[in-house]
Amino acid sequence: MDAEPVRELPAEPGWQYEPKWDGFRCLAFRDHDEIELQAKSTRSLTRYFPDIADLLKSVKAPTFVLDSELVIPVNGEFSFEDLQLRLHPAASRVRKLADEHPAVMIVFDILVDDKGRSLVRTPLEDRRKTLEHFVRRFAKGKERIQLSPATADRAAALGWLGESGTNLDGIVAKRLNAGYRSGDRTGMVKFKNIRSADCVVGGFRYLEGSNLVGSLLLGLYGDDGLLHHVGYTSSIKDADRKSLTGKLEALRQPPGFTGRSPGGPSRWASHRTGDWVPLKPELVVEVQYDHFTGGRFRHGTKFMRWRHDKSPRQCRFDQLKQAG
Repeated sequence: MDAEPVRELPAEPGWQYEPKWDGFRCLAFRDHDEIELQAKSTRSLTRYFPDIADLLKSVKAPTFVLDSELVIPVNGEFSFEDLQLRLHPAASRVRKLADEHPAVMIVFDILVDDKGRSLVRTPLEDRRKTLEHFVRRFAKGKERIQLSPATADRAAALGWLGESGTNLDGIVAKRLNAGYRSGDRTGMVKFKNIRSADCVVGGFRYLEGSNLVGSLLLGLYGDDGLLHHVGYTSSIKDADRKSLTGKLEALRQPPGFTGRSPGGPSRWASHRTGDWVPLKPELVVEVQYDHFTGGRFRHGTKFMRWRHDKSPRQCRFDQLKQAG
């Protein structure tokens, strides 16, 4: 279930407000001895979070499906960088990281209960009661399984924004009478502290007179299934340019953008041209922006972070419908 961006939280009755945590979204499945952790992109996270898989095996419930956020506390703050470090190919490295900084699962919904009953058609108001009972009964004493707060008080929810520092990405509002609508945004909205968007890196330009990356060219998928150029970000740290250039050059592949493009790229543009280099659409970046009009960002955007947990196909225009 995903949320529609809004500029203001709804104020009428019938909504439940929850924190929007700054972590990896995770569906946790258990069927007796089998545990599967799944990202929002449907990518499996199980091998990257063995600490969470082991934790869930210790829960005294034979079956369940929980919707949650995975976070890694470091020095009192949730570290998104440490989450990304977990996406490492070497199991030994992942286990070392897990031992150093164990992850925490913040649960906020339940889709299948301990008896194997599907709750997806059950109203949120009742699912929340079932979730609270589940956590009290089966996760008692397990500090790394935490129940996310929820309230019907809009003012109290907005107060969370000033209390949780960088741990909070915004506020989510969900309709109390709605079932769990996978792939449907109508029953859930999100209000973020800042305007940000997840974009595909469809190409890049070199710094003028240099063989290092100068800017990333950003794209979003439309209803036509094509990747359209929507802007750029050039706020790349100088210390990162060399390693990032190598990473990008390894992904050279036309056409880069299959819809609206920045101009006519040469097949393998070089730093000696004013052209841009097309890339295989694999990388996803989150950027901060001020205005989105006419199908593109009005100004250059600010690089925030890489989103290895997101699939490029999830980067669509509809995430900006209410947020422009």
